Amino acid sequence: MTKLELIDIIAKKAHLTKKAAREAVEALLGEVNRALNKGEKVVLSGFGTFKVVKVKDKKGRNPQTGDNLVIKGHKAVRFVVGKPLKQAVK
Repeated sequence: MTKLELIDIIAKKAHLTKKAAREAVEALLGEVNRALNKGEKVVLSGFGTFKVVKVKDKKGRNPQTGDNLVIKGHKAVRFVVGKPLKQAVK
């Protein structure tokens, strides 16, 4: 499902215009993005949790030359699925 398809479904189910549904989806995604950028955890009950984690430096190897190298640490977003969603997908 794409974002446009999601907007269409929300517009129909919530009896909104596509413009209003698009604004609602954009607002939701914008707030999730803002919270994650601040390092906050985003919990959507029944769906799951988004959180930012720090990934440590790790050893790697250049596949072309075989040289060892260090892959720098960085931040990444992790998603932990909620129990109701996990059960619904089975």
